[in-house]
Amino acid sequence: MPLGPFTLVAIYLTTWWIVLFMILPIGMRDQVDAPPTDGSQWGAPANPNLKKKFITTTWVSAIIWAIIVGVVWTGIMPIPEIDTSRLPAL
Repeated sequence: MPLGPFTLVAIYLTTWWIVLFMILPIGMRDQVDAPPTDGSQWGAPANPNLKKKFITTTWVSAIIWAIIVGVVWTGIMPIPEIDTSRLPAL
């Protein structure tokens, strides 16, 4: 197995953040043209639907993560070995 548990988790978390930033702008609308009276900013979205976007991000990331892991495990894109003989001694 070329990927350890730490690497698998790191790949998933990296994928999750990338997918989150791709999904966040989907369906966003600015507030109405009238000035906000509740203390929010002009450009703040009226309804960001963050819970729905986090759930969507989680399952999309799981699918992309499974594809990445499958590609590495099948050997289509192997991970190169590290030559430890050239590393400096600690």
